[in-house]
Amino acid sequence: MTEASYHDVQLRDVRLDELDDAGRLIGDSYQEYRVHIPAEVWDPYFRDITNVRARMDKSELIVAEHQGRIVGCVTFYPKEYQAEDQPCPPEWAGIRLLAVHPDSLGLGIGKALMDECLRRCRQRSITTLVLHTTEIMRVARGMYERMGFKRIPGLDFYPTQEWVVMAYRLDLASG
Repeated sequence: MTEASYHDVQLRDVRLDELDDAGRLIGDSYQEYRVHIPAEVWDPYFRDITNVRARMDKSELIVAEHQGRIVGCVTFYPKEYQAEDQPCPPEWAGIRLLAVHPDSLGLGIGKALMDECLRRCRQRSITTLVLHTTEIMRVARGMYERMGFKRIPGLDFYPTQEWVVMAYRLDLASG
């Protein structure tokens, strides 16, 4: 199990007995977006994002523990990341579903989780990290852009004609 420390937040791989808690945390942290997403998109999306067990065979679920409880998580795909029907090059890593519990916002947990993903990429000599986000996820998108992620519209996808999920990448070879 990988562990790292960021201030008083412990970052580590999820334990099997924490999977349901992690799914609930993702659901709680994404609830604010429900009002912005059409129901025909939201309902299957919510079922997917909270089903962390379905991703465990091809990803690593990294959790942030603060004062004895899980307050954040991110799904890290060290290889073969795919969003919708658009696979990325196999040597690229990906992240999905960065989540921080609403009562733990502002503690640097999202950045700590992203830093851990970057550390894992460098440890594996992965040179590109990709993610997808939306216009309404302003705080996360701002953090990604400050970290150096750049838009790659060719990997965007559209759950509906009006709804774009935007792709970003970070090239680690130069950093």
